[in-house]
Amino acid sequence: MDWYTGNTTYDTVLTIAFAFAAFVLVGGLFAQSPYGRFATTALGFNLNPKLGWWLMEIPATVVFAVFYLSGPHRFEPVPLVLAAIWLLHYGNRGWFFPLSIRQVPGKRSTFNVSVLAMGMFVTALHGYLNGAFFSNDYFGQYTTAWLTDPRFLVGVVVYLCGFALLVRSEWIVRNLRDKADPGATEYRVPFGGGFRYVTSPAYLGELVAWAGFALLTWSLAGVVILLITAGNLVPRAFATHRWYREKFADYPTDRKALIPFVI
Repeated sequence: MDWYTGNTTYDTVLTIAFAFAAFVLVGGLFAQSPYGRFATTALGFNLNPKLGWWLMEIPATVVFAVFYLSGPHRFEPVPLVLAAIWLLHYGNRGWFFPLSIRQVPGKRSTFNVSVLAMGMFVTALHGYLNGAFFSNDYFGQYTTAWLTDPRFLVGVVVYLCGFALLVRSEWIVRNLRDKADPGATEYRVPFGGGFRYVTSPAYLGELVAWAGFALLTWSLAGVVILLITAGNLVPRAFATHRWYREKFADYPTDRKALIPFVI
């Protein structure tokens, strides 16, 4: 993968993004992002999780669209395919997932404002770096031949496998709560799908999906989001595993934290 595009703004933002990824990778070793079961008010007030997730993911759609549509190659086949993959991911992550959350009635503060601020920064970076890269095609790599390149083909398969695991795992968790009475049981042990093997299959799916995305786009912008995601989700997966084992005495002993049969 080449680094220097020749576009000063793009190269500067990419450098900032890698510096931020390093910050997240180190910071994740010491603390978990304060949302969900790890929510706290120590870093400011909390938000309704539906509103928090939706606001946090908006830049990935809006910023991406602005910079993608400003590029000279925006209507060419390969950039359009890449944009479609992007819209698939963020149609789920930025719109369907937040609106489908089943939250406990009366419990409205599980998404810390610090997560919102940092998340919007990340999704804005992410949207700009990929939207501009796809439609400007700085290295001239996105000709129609890219659609038969092994990196693209393998990357798409990896991405779709990860995305399928992510969506299926979120569906299982969402349906642990009765739609008519979501407060009946706040937390239960999920079973089925990837939960047969790991505590956090949604995190595993997200990591696999972004690894596939980095490969199919063959871009440093893809590497950046994979690093940031890993810095956030890997430590969180281990913390979540510990939390379940402490909370549920009958938690499956053969279930790993993140990688089946390994860790």
